[in-house]
Amino acid sequence: MQPMQHQMMGYDRAITMFSPDGRLLQVEYAKKTVRQGSTAIGMACSDGVIVVTDKRIVDSLIVSDSVEKIFQIDEHISATASGILSDARVLIERAQVKAQQNRITFGSPIDTLSIVKDICSLKQICTQSGGLRPFGVSVLVAGIDNETPRLYQTDPTGIYFEYRASALGEGGEEAEEILKKEYKPELTMDEGLAISVSALKKVLGEKFSLDRVDAAYVSVKNKVFTRYTREEIEAVSSGKKKKKK
Repeated sequence: MQPMQHQMMGYDRAITMFSPDGRLLQVEYAKKTVRQGSTAIGMACSDGVIVVTDKRIVDSLIVSDSVEKIFQIDEHISATASGILSDARVLIERAQVKAQQNRITFGSPIDTLSIVKDICSLKQICTQSGGLRPFGVSVLVAGIDNETPRLYQTDPTGIYFEYRASALGEGGEEAEEILKKEYKPELTMDEGLAISVSALKKVLGEKFSLDRVDAAYVSVKNKVFTRYTREEIEAVSSGKKKKKK
């Protein structure tokens, strides 16, 4: 027999307390927070990896360039997130330090999976320690490892998976359906960007504008984090020209 709603309430007061049906309710609430966040898309392409996100500018007086939702972790690794962006900033800064420590200690760039595991280890600790709350954010980490594009999605629970393409946030499910239909491993980054912007247009509807779109890539050729300019996003998404890399 399932507990009544009022009986369930006591089980969401502490992160360390399981409900009778084996759920950590605070963690589930954190995952709901992610689904309410701005839409973020990542894609591993034949010539590199891209991340595209909706800045969700809610006030016309905000300077769009001041809204940062794509981050550089190392020269060859980028990240974006959906959920509580202040939580994401803490995780990203930790990952940046981890990447620099690896360069100083071993004299070589860190691999993308090591960054992902470190982020997820901290997330997992916050699901089993009293007095803490889970990180209310999912992070997409994209990088190039040994000429291979990598894309990982992390969860508030501390779980991670490698994806060919993934979408997060309020429009994540709708965007993911588009990715499932249109993604192919042989896509170039330009083609992936066009698909991602098209998905954002469909998700946002009348609210869509290029001012809301932030995008970056790391190519297999030079392995350097680079942001797309608004002009490049507009040109590639409209099919007028291809961006040279």
